[in-house]
Amino acid sequence: MRTLNVLLLALALTACGASSNTSSAETTETSSAGDETSGRRVTASRAAAEVAVSSPERTEEDRALDAGRHPIETFAFFGIEPGMDVVDVFAGGGYTTEILARIVGPEGSVVAQNNAWVLDRFARAPLDARLARLAMPNVTALQAELDHPVPEGAHDLDAVIFILSYHDSVWMNADRAAMNRSIFEALRPGGVYGIIDHAAAAGHGTDDTQTFHRIERSVVIEEITAAGFVLEEEADFLANPEDTRDWNASPSSAGERRGTSDRFVLRFRKPE
Repeated sequence: MRTLNVLLLALALTACGASSNTSSAETTETSSAGDETSGRRVTASRAAAEVAVSSPERTEEDRALDAGRHPIETFAFFGIEPGMDVVDVFAGGGYTTEILARIVGPEGSVVAQNNAWVLDRFARAPLDARLARLAMPNVTALQAELDHPVPEGAHDLDAVIFILSYHDSVWMNADRAAMNRSIFEALRPGGVYGIIDHAAAAGHGTDDTQTFHRIERSVVIEEITAAGFVLEEEADFLANPEDTRDWNASPSSAGERRGTSDRFVLRFRKPE
């Protein structure tokens, strides 16, 4: 009887080992497949961004900003592809909007959102002129406050991009919790919320949002994850450890230092 029990135990352990090895192999295979799919997606996004940025229709003024803005790396990292529906929050005069529109193409769409303050002071004329010059039917201009910067009723957007202006929502006294919730609700499951902003010095939180147009990275992460998003990945292609973070990074004030600030790049995702 004892011999039989030992044999049965050995057989059970062998079966468990085989099951464990199979499970491990399946997990590795699934992970590899996921990594491969992600890699293909990044490659496709980068290729589309390269074509968009190299368009001969882009102005010299826009091209001059590319070295400091890294648009190819930006939109490859955020995974923007042809056919996507995207909102460009605080689009300003449309530098980012135009590149996005070229990437998503005629099967996709881009909403260029600005609030009344930005439009009235500097963005309305250049944005209108850009859209008239390019005649891009896949772009819609939206005047809306930051409390709700997405189209009413939107629920299946592929991405919302907020570049170099999250800090403005602070000194403009926007309801940032409502803003992030509305973006969360407007995105499809798996949709991307892409953030780039000028980094404030450690411990400064939101203190420098109006004086230096900077915000601390940790504040942005805390506020956006509170809305339900998951921080999926960060990138460092706009990082500058030599930046003293004690000067105004606003385009109208930065002068020759424009495009050299230390900036964080965050990709959040709405859970599936």
